[in-house]
Amino acid sequence: DLLINSASEGGSKAELQRFSVYSTLDMVPKQGHYANTLPQKQLRSRPSLEALRRAFKIRTMLNIWGVILFLRLTLITSQAGIVLTWVIILMSVLITTITAISISAVATNGKVLSGGPYFLISRSLGPEIGAPIGVIFSFANSQACALNAVGFAEASGIVIVDDLNDVRIIGVITVFILLLISLAGMEWETKAQIFFFIALMSSFANYLVGTVIPPSKEKQAQGIFGYRSEIFIANLAPNWRGPDSNFFQMFGLFFPAVSGILYGVNICGDLKDPNIAIPKGTLLAIFWTTISYLVISITAASCVVQDASGNISDILTGNITGVCMGQGCQFGWNFTECIVSQSCQDGLANTQQVMGQLSGWYYLVIVGAFAATLSSALGYLVSAPKIFQCLCRDKIYPYIGVFAKGYGKNDEPLRAYMLSFIIAVAFTLIGNLDTIAILNSSLFMCVYALINFSCFHASITNSPGWRPQFIYYNKWVSLFGAVVSFVLMFLFSWWAGLITLIVFILLCLYIYYKKPKLNWGSTIQAGSYNIALSASLALSGVEDHVKNFRPQCLVLTGPPTQRPALVDFVNSFTKNASLMICGDIIMVSQSKSKTRLQDDTDRLVKWMNKRKVRSFYSPFTADSLRVGARHLLQASGLGKLKPNTLVLGFKSNWRASSPESIEDYITTINDTFDSNYCLCILRMMDGLYNPFVFILSVGEIETVFQDDQGKKTIDIYWIADDGGLTLLVPYLLTRRKRWSRCKVRVFIVGEELNMEESCKEMLALLKRFRLDFNEVTVMTDCERRPQAKNLDRFVDSVAPFRLYDEPQEGVSVSQNAPWKISDREFEAFKLKSEAKVRLNEIIRRNSKRAALVVVSLPVPHSDCTSALYMAWLDTLTCGLHCPVVLIRGNQENVLTFYCQ
Repeated sequence: DLLINSASEGGSKAELQRFSVYSTLDMVPKQGHYANTLPQKQLRSRPSLEALRRAFKIRTMLNIWGVILFLRLTLITSQAGIVLTWVIILMSVLITTITAISISAVATNGKVLSGGPYFLISRSLGPEIGAPIGVIFSFANSQACALNAVGFAEASGIVIVDDLNDVRIIGVITVFILLLISLAGMEWETKAQIFFFIALMSSFANYLVGTVIPPSKEKQAQGIFGYRSEIFIANLAPNWRGPDSNFFQMFGLFFPAVSGILYGVNICGDLKDPNIAIPKGTLLAIFWTTISYLVISITAASCVVQDASGNISDILTGNITGVCMGQGCQFGWNFTECIVSQSCQDGLANTQQVMGQLSGWYYLVIVGAFAATLSSALGYLVSAPKIFQCLCRDKIYPYIGVFAKGYGKNDEPLRAYMLSFIIAVAFTLIGNLDTIAILNSSLFMCVYALINFSCFHASITNSPGWRPQFIYYNKWVSLFGAVVSFVLMFLFSWWAGLITLIVFILLCLYIYYKKPKLNWGSTIQAGSYNIALSASLALSGVEDHVKNFRPQCLVLTGPPTQRPALVDFVNSFTKNASLMICGDIIMVSQSKSKTRLQDDTDRLVKWMNKRKVRSFYSPFTADSLRVGARHLLQASGLGKLKPNTLVLGFKSNWRASSPESIEDYITTINDTFDSNYCLCILRMMDGLYNPFVFILSVGEIETVFQDDQGKKTIDIYWIADDGGLTLLVPYLLTRRKRWSRCKVRVFIVGEELNMEESCKEMLALLKRFRLDFNEVTVMTDCERRPQAKNLDRFVDSVAPFRLYDEPQEGVSVSQNAPWKISDREFEAFKLKSEAKVRLNEIIRRNSKRAALVVVSLPVPHSDCTSALYMAWLDTLTCGLHCPVVLIRGNQENVLTFYCQ
């Protein structure tokens, strides 16, 4: 980096030395767990913008130039031909350019900390997508280090044992030395990069000079004849060799040559003007490296024939006699023997040393090859641990937190370095550069696809938070880049692409099910909002149909933690199927401050999420239960996502409650029917309300609705046709795993004379409704008088609410004490009261071992006092050891046996 800022650019040596530290620490004063401990003096002394931008470009160029440039580009050109090689280069550049533009937009939409592409994607698309990419990108960088280490071993030409094991030995030693350089400190890494850049520039100049120097006899024997139109024309078309040679094989082999464009993204957080520095630095790096690839491919293919023997005795000294094969014949050389025997050692198609042979001085190109492979390998080895350290510090995946620890003033991830070293060594031991390159291409294609998709997704969601400083992007171009990258991932190598995709999906699924408590304001959240809004608006224009009916419940739970059984019951048949809203009516006398109310809301929602309850929570301040319930009935929901069923807990303490409280409860039931809502009332024999439960400990509470019900029964006492809700709710319960083995029994009222006919009719009706309820019992003894002891118990329950004395003349009971039951009223409803007592006897007799009892709710009469109606509900449901649900529909059909 000291090279790039001359005195004319106003940068001092000390300034660039400071930059060398910044560039490897992501150059950002971090906060929280990203904080480093750089001295404040260094943090205040920032290098100039031009120096940063040029450094950005140079470091990215060094990372792009790598093993493929010196060891595979000429071989690719020999097989694909000049035209297809340029197509491969330009397609690769198109993908990297689109990706560079996309990441420029994402990177300039807020402050970027360490972690590079992982940080950008995770904060854009959320942890579900970002975290898997962080793992894959860290792995890809470690593997790219191995790729370049193997390339260095091939270029070295050192002979120890045999070709394969020589590559392994030299490669492992190379990775180890690079690890030592990285651990020695970032200044050593920066100094090494300076040397690499000088060596690369010198080797390029040496190569270009060599192409115009007239070739000697020795070079001609190697197939080098200088710029010749005949050679250029002959090498235009492809010349595939081998069964596995094809366009996409060569494409996949070349692509690692352009995959280093993301190296400089880590330093964008500290740039004064990132919307200029990032795109300009990255795009200029892509431009100049592309020029180098195009120039080297066309110059080599214009100067070197496909096959040559390297034997100076193959020169033609007279007229050609016999057969002469190959391009060398036009220039006085006969390489027929090695072409026929397929033993040619030189020529464009047979050696990876073409650039060195074609250059002015062979060994300077070897130095350049060393510089390209080592600079890229070092860059990848430095990047991988820092990206992985950032991922580990987010605590998304288990068991990797040990790699988050940093050491020293620069917070070096030494443990992550060792992990990257192990991965790099493992791939180095493969020893085959082509295999490693194909796998590396698939990994980087996966990363590029997600980068482009994150830009597209952020744009398409129209989130107000999407305001990138870099505006020269297009969402559809980003989508095109994402699709092409994804397709090429499989075209390069279907097995490598499939492995990458499977690993990505597994990592995504883990996060999806674990749901880490992270909120980064991702575009996934913005997209979910858009989808929900669009779907809600679309539903608003659709008329209701009985086939699509589902009970959408407003549940008056109060704080959900205090009535967990009521919450679990409704969640049992609404989860992932219909709407559930937990309504909490807060009395004015108990109203809370806005801050405290929000804190309580957050804790209650957290409790429901922990319990896996799919419900909204809606607190409402009111003077009474009735007023609050009436407002919630009118205002809850949105469009078609609006409750149609009110669910209450049974008022178990009604005898000890004030008359006003009972009146409030019963009038709420009346208001429910007046609002055309369905109604459910749940009674638990041990009660629902537990005011002494604290929010933080409630998660451990178990209710009967969380237990497996085994082979018990769900008994339905269908006393009145309410539209079918009394049958629908039990059916929805049996769709849940905990209730799936329960047998549903239906009890109906009938006469003994036509009992069999009534049973058949009911079974036929259930079959037409497609309800798999096969047991129907006709209750023929409902008209019998109840037992005296049970009737006495009912009379005793209403005794405190009786008005035994006749009211004074001219004063009605309702004006004097509306909750009192007069003798006249008691006698008027005597038969109905006895019917409730008798039905309870039947229920207790038949449903001793039931898991749940469902009973049709009696409709309150306008001239029936609240205390008497409350006594009916109590009598109807008392004496059972299982939950009892009183259900009444709004007389609108919720079941149909018609197809249309």
